[in-house]
Amino acid sequence: MSIVLPEGLPAAAALREEGIVVDHAVGAGRALRVALVNLMPDRPTTETQFARLLGASRHRVELMLTLPPDMPARSCDAAHCARHYRPWSAVERSAPDAIIVTGAPLERLPFREVRYWDGLRHILDWARRGAVPSWFVCWAAQAALWHHHGVPKYPLAEKAFGVFSHPTSGHGARLLTGIGAGLLTPVSRHSRTDAADLRGLPALRVLAARPDSGLCLADEPGARAVYMLNHPEYDADTLRREYLRDLAAGRPVRPPEGYYPRGNLAAEPVAFWRPQAVRLFQNWLEEVAGGYRVEAKNSCIVRSMKAMSCGRRKDAAM
Repeated sequence: MSIVLPEGLPAAAALREEGIVVDHAVGAGRALRVALVNLMPDRPTTETQFARLLGASRHRVELMLTLPPDMPARSCDAAHCARHYRPWSAVERSAPDAIIVTGAPLERLPFREVRYWDGLRHILDWARRGAVPSWFVCWAAQAALWHHHGVPKYPLAEKAFGVFSHPTSGHGARLLTGIGAGLLTPVSRHSRTDAADLRGLPALRVLAARPDSGLCLADEPGARAVYMLNHPEYDADTLRREYLRDLAAGRPVRPPEGYYPRGNLAAEPVAFWRPQAVRLFQNWLEEVAGGYRVEAKNSCIVRSMKAMSCGRRKDAAM
């Protein structure tokens, strides 16, 4: 449908070229307000990736950009963040309909040693208190699972890297509507979360996993939380750029598995996982919108009851 982005955001031009309608003001009607807590170093690329998936939905979305409290200033391009990002305190007061918390290159660091850990915990706790629909990505998913449930992450001997099909479970979750028996997602991780560690926690449901790279997708219906350990939002060339970056840095890395067409490293990669990624986010936004409609209906009922009560008091006074 369309997406509302901060004016001047670089993502707008890219999305318009792809045929997505981009506005800079909500205008008439109601848009679902989604806060993107962007922890990634390359913020403009991450903004574009998530805006693309949200903008492909039939729901109109207003994307708000923010950072955790206490996140070091040097982690963000000062001009870009000053122009386009809101302080978390302002986003919190605006009561967004949903939040997305991105991954971060922090897998080898204990959670408590992350400089903005207290600020991130504040966001995690805020979302849980209000049952705000939340989509946690990669490291942020691991952080949320550990913070709320004590689920550990385990280092991998070799980086999990490529595009893998993850068998889906039969829970009947609406999030998996139209996905089928295997969920294709790009994977780029140095650690894993074991699905077995979630099976003893009744609040959590394992929706997709595979033995080698571990958990891919889980949800927590009671908290309206989704834990995505991989990257359906990635562009076609993201894994290639990561591979070339690691090679240039002298890091031990193999070519991403299942990624290059016919295994040819000279071939142009294609985002063949994109249709499922779009469907996942469409399904998620349907649940976000459904919750909003229920809240709006309940609010109308409360207002009507107050009005009726007020009318009865006036009649009694007469």
